[in-house]
Amino acid sequence: MPKHDYTKDDIRQMAQDEDVQFLRLMFTDLFGTIKNVEVPISQLEKLLDNKLMFDGSSIDGFVRIEESDMYLYPDLSTWMIFPWSSDRGKIARIICEVYTPDHKPFPGDPRNNLIRVLNDMREAGFTDFNIGPEPEFFLFKMDENGKPTTTLNDQGSYFDMAPMDLGENCRREIVLTLEEMGFDVEAAHHEVAPGQHEIDFKYADALQAADNIQTFKLVVKTVARKFGLYATFMPKPLAGINGSGMHLNMSLFHKDGNAFYDEKGKLQLSQDAYYFLGGLLKHARSFTAICNPTVNSYKRLVPGYEAPVYVAWSGSNRSPLVRVPNSRGLSTRLEVRSVDPAANPYLAIAAVLEAGLDGLKNKIVPEESVDRNIYRMDAEERNESHITNLPDTLHNALKDLAADDVMKKALGPHLYPSFLEAKNMEYDAYRTQVSKWERDQYLELY
Repeated sequence: MPKHDYTKDDIRQMAQDEDVQFLRLMFTDLFGTIKNVEVPISQLEKLLDNKLMFDGSSIDGFVRIEESDMYLYPDLSTWMIFPWSSDRGKIARIICEVYTPDHKPFPGDPRNNLIRVLNDMREAGFTDFNIGPEPEFFLFKMDENGKPTTTLNDQGSYFDMAPMDLGENCRREIVLTLEEMGFDVEAAHHEVAPGQHEIDFKYADALQAADNIQTFKLVVKTVARKFGLYATFMPKPLAGINGSGMHLNMSLFHKDGNAFYDEKGKLQLSQDAYYFLGGLLKHARSFTAICNPTVNSYKRLVPGYEAPVYVAWSGSNRSPLVRVPNSRGLSTRLEVRSVDPAANPYLAIAAVLEAGLDGLKNKIVPEESVDRNIYRMDAEERNESHITNLPDTLHNALKDLAADDVMKKALGPHLYPSFLEAKNMEYDAYRTQVSKWERDQYLELY
């Protein structure tokens, strides 16, 4: 999606020309949930003057009651008119940053936090950090009350077509809607699991990429409902089949071009690419809690279902955590494959960037690449290759996060304690539950 340098006058004119009647002011809470304040077009001038306020005390991870009043500052480049509308005119959205009552960026806003980390990147001598996401999702049928069931809409598999892929028409409509909204969709196909789909869109700078992921989720869910389907980005909705990932392809730039590319380097990768890679691998266990933030995320991160479980890298196979795709030149990039679509994209991107910057700062040299299928290696072989495991539960991931000052810095002093407290509470609530599997296994046995 091209980035637009809209002015206030541009916004006023487009709102008038397109008969926009409502403004959806979007922002994201601590857990990656899209929030919005909807106001009539009569409030446009107030919005453009950064004078619109909302109550932040009711938003997860934001502020206490006594600090509730917050401002919404619109990012004019994110102005977009939805292709669907009400009977009373069109609806436009604009993504906002949250500011405090004294008009300073609120550090508990995940978008502001990513902007902070990107500023640190620029101070380190780099100009851009591009992200190409690959989000996957499932389509389930809905019941007569409009509630999602656990019945998949098809039994298709990788790259299947209709009539095997019954979600094809829905997926096609999602693509057309995204393109109408300015997305540059590169590919759309059925994924490995029944009912699972992937739509890939063109990379963008880190902040816009996170915005695009949030917009993408909104479009997918909205269009799916028109087909009587429920779209979910839950990492592992069903046992026995693959879960949904959101691989992040990333490239770092400086004034001379792609900082990861060196025509004469090993694998045509620069020394900076190896240092950045070293940072990713060093902090992988610690950023897992951020990139895989739910109890359910760890049902996906198990051997046998294509998701990475081991901390290693390769340029030639897909079993390690980090892969180096074949493209070179301006397209040279690293792909982190553990991230899932439940992650808050602003926090996940901030975490992997902070990890890479630490690798650059401290010249962290990665272990040698592992160019064989790690799933077929035994524990002794993995140990000889210095391959470690990702955390296997949210509880263990949070312990690794709490021990890593670099990842604490990635979240900042406001978001980090809120995130840690909330996720520990989530795990505590989970471990007090008794599942059907446990009853089936143990009720009669003991």
